[in-house]
Amino acid sequence: MKLAIDAMGGDNAPQAVVEGVMKAITEFPDLEVTLFGKEDQIKQFLTDSTRITIIHTDEVIEGTDEPVRAVKRKKNSSMVLMANEVKEKRADGCISAGNTGALMTAGLFVVGRIKGIERPALSPTLPTLNGDGFLFLDVGANVDAKPEHLQQYAIMGSIYVEKVRGIKNPRIGLLNIGTEDKKGNELTRQAFELLKHTDLNFVGNVESRDLMSGVADVIVTDGFTGNIALKTIEGTALSVFSMLKSALTSNLKSKLAAGVLKPQLRGIKQQMDYSEYGGAALFGLQAPVVKAHGSSDANAIYNAIRQTRDMVANNVSETIYNSLEANSSNKA
Repeated sequence: MKLAIDAMGGDNAPQAVVEGVMKAITEFPDLEVTLFGKEDQIKQFLTDSTRITIIHTDEVIEGTDEPVRAVKRKKNSSMVLMANEVKEKRADGCISAGNTGALMTAGLFVVGRIKGIERPALSPTLPTLNGDGFLFLDVGANVDAKPEHLQQYAIMGSIYVEKVRGIKNPRIGLLNIGTEDKKGNELTRQAFELLKHTDLNFVGNVESRDLMSGVADVIVTDGFTGNIALKTIEGTALSVFSMLKSALTSNLKSKLAAGVLKPQLRGIKQQMDYSEYGGAALFGLQAPVVKAHGSSDANAIYNAIRQTRDMVANNVSETIYNSLEANSSNKA
């Protein structure tokens, strides 16, 4: 199995990327990786080049670049060359921690959509209190959505969770302002009716306060709402940990208590770290494209590689295509 990786994407590139790749190579004997980026910088951190190839490029898409313009103009950038490796079938999937909009653009216009998918969805797995996590889509690939798009998100999410995360007959929820069947705006009401008449295990509407309680394995919404919810969860988690740190270091007594609680606090922090589940997959493309968090460390990159490898091994893109074809045939 071959993966293409943008070595220059993210706040901690290329060090975190290279270290994450080396860890993955050690863990997965079937894996080969091609790194795209500035060769001299990559080699500073590459202590083991086993099954790792470097393709040099000086061009990089920055976080401040306008996505569509950057992908069109910077054709020799590490991100575009990475996506092209997948398009030309020299790699089975790709990963970047770089500019999210640019990666979505490269995914759409270079890797290409699955036939029948109207809108791809950006989909991270977020933590839950019981430790199982839930897949959340869309979180920003499309600001606007139609009911049919949410139905497709649900189909794609269900396939991913079942194939990659091993959850049989995953529960599908629709993010809404109440749990009653008729709640919401025109989009959510129509989406509810569509989802109710699928073969999916649709459990109904889910309120945002219940997102992390484990009420569903897959939760769908439009990209505008999803992005706001995602950033709210991120911000709340950071604020809570910041307040805890401040409280536990305020005086000698609290510092002593913090020392006693350190293992438990570390466990909570790890449980709430969604990078442990991998990156945000861009579902609906012809091959796996995964967006790692911009602040990814080596462990987060490793988890994104593990996730992408699992998507390739379980033929997620092909299964999504076959499911859509089957649904189309049944309707006909």
